[in-house]
Amino acid sequence: MPVRVRRSARARAFRLTLDGARGELRLSLPARASLKKALGWAQDHEGWVRTQMAKQPAATRLTDGALFPLEGREVRICWTEGATRTIRLDGDRLILGGAAESVGGRVMRWLRSRAKAVLEAESRELAREHGLNILSVGVGDPRSRWGSCTSTGAIRYSWRLILAPPDVRRATVAHELAHLLHMDHSPAFHAAHARILGTDPRPARAWLRTHGGGLHRYSE
Repeated sequence: MPVRVRRSARARAFRLTLDGARGELRLSLPARASLKKALGWAQDHEGWVRTQMAKQPAATRLTDGALFPLEGREVRICWTEGATRTIRLDGDRLILGGAAESVGGRVMRWLRSRAKAVLEAESRELAREHGLNILSVGVGDPRSRWGSCTSTGAIRYSWRLILAPPDVRRATVAHELAHLLHMDHSPAFHAAHARILGTDPRPARAWLRTHGGGLHRYSE
């Protein structure tokens, strides 16, 4: 398995993590540490790596017949030869035609577009309700966070939130909006988060901790 090495001035010890979605190990080490020693240390943790790999869900390509979660429910991709290229959601089926070899890429673009539309609508709706101002809303595919917010009001989310249940997605929206009031994770921030969401956000956070990693298994 490939190992991505990252030196960090803030690192005080070697640290090994597994990115199951990309199929690579990440080795962090202090800026002046010996790379040879760090790689030897990582090799000594082969047993841990194998255990973590066994826990990873199998990767799923978004091709004809594939099942994936959409807003908390299971949807199957249904490609039909001769059908229109336009993607249509019909109950628990995502229907499309066009070139078979481009299904994955087109489904991925459809998901990102849907995520952008839904997350922007929810963000602006909640912001209006609580008298908050948003500069912009965008989506990306970060590996280490579900959302971010700048002091100027620019909010960016992981498009993969569209795969999560709506209450989890909405809790993440409220989280980023709360940062418009408190750019930290202080008690005041957590109180604002709960107030904007209108309920306890802890179950949503717990869901992401338990199931969030699995949302990165889907690719084109």
